[in-house]
Amino acid sequence: MKIGLLSDTHSYLDDKIFEYFDACDEIWHGGDIGNVEVADRLEAFKPLRAVWGNVDGHDLRARYPEHMRWECEGKKIYMTHIGGKPPTYNPDVRHRMNGNMPDIFICGHSHILRVMKDPKRPGLLYLNPGAAGKHGFHKVKTMLRFDIEGGKIFNMEVIELGKRGTLV
Repeated sequence: MKIGLLSDTHSYLDDKIFEYFDACDEIWHGGDIGNVEVADRLEAFKPLRAVWGNVDGHDLRARYPEHMRWECEGKKIYMTHIGGKPPTYNPDVRHRMNGNMPDIFICGHSHILRVMKDPKRPGLLYLNPGAAGKHGFHKVKTMLRFDIEGGKIFNMEVIELGKRGTLV
């Protein structure tokens, strides 16, 4: 299973996303989609799993959950928008993980690309794809692409889409 992971599009989709995610089986969006048009374009392109973020309105909140858990190729996945980072997750996330630890925890919100193992929770991989949109303080638009098969994650790639632009 090849996965394309992005977050914080904030109502903007760089056309290069479709090129980079063409071979992907699914797209996962870590919130702050921005508008229904972005979600519609992604859903028309590939199967989409998404959570809503703090900038998403009622239309997207009615369409996607705030927290999402599922299993993919033997890995337990937990995705939410505002999650913090290892080892200082936000209190709600920390509470939700107690007794139900995922193998992969995905969030967005910070606009900071980060792929790391949690030093206090062996076996937990933390993924934040950074921000693929033009709004925010990040300088480069980023996302991730990787494979999951037989309980293993491999071919992790950081994709840079270019400079953010002048919008803040």
